Amino acid sequence: MASTPNEQPRTREEAKASDSGKAGAADAKGEGKAAVSAPGGGLKPWLPLIVAVVCMPMLAFATMRLVLLPKLERAVNQTKPGAAVSNASAETAGSEKEGEKAGGDKAKVTVALSKMLVNVAGTMGTRYLMTSVTLVGNTPDFKSKVDENKDQLMDLATSTLSSKTIADLEKPGARNVIRAELMTVFNEALGAPLVQEIYITELAIQ
Repeated sequence: MASTPNEQPRTREEAKASDSGKAGAADAKGEGKAAVSAPGGGLKPWLPLIVAVVCMPMLAFATMRLVLLPKLERAVNQTKPGAAVSNASAETAGSEKEGEKAGGDKAKVTVALSKMLVNVAGTMGTRYLMTSVTLVGNTPDFKSKVDENKDQLMDLATSTLSSKTIADLEKPGARNVIRAELMTVFNEALGAPLVQEIYITELAIQ
């Protein structure tokens, strides 16, 4: 009976120790559970990102293969016929232009009047002018008409040229004046405006 008062404090201390031991055990269990659940809880937020990283290349490949490549193939197939048509039309237009040009060249008929020598007016026969011209017409009988009247045309040309002085021949635009005067007298002699152009191929003063 004398030991009973001393046993109560020890019992309380033991009870406290027991309680603290239980609390420590509970804390240890809680830490263990936290440790076990921590990896699972830390992985869940990253799952969408992981799924996106894994799936994005597959989606990109599928989009390229199923959507973009067919569109590109259709665009290429549509472009090729158009290019062929444009090339064909360009070739056709070029051939038509060449045909028109060739037709225009064939329509022109030329006749040369060469080496017409005359004295220059006002030089007392000390200076002379030598000229060659080419007449251009567009009628089928142009050459025959010129050949039939060639002597008359040569006479008219030498008369026109012999009326020119040194000052006339040295003026700016003298060739154009001579060309216009010759065309006028030639067409009057031929009775129709058959001469369409005159090329002065030679004009020498000596």
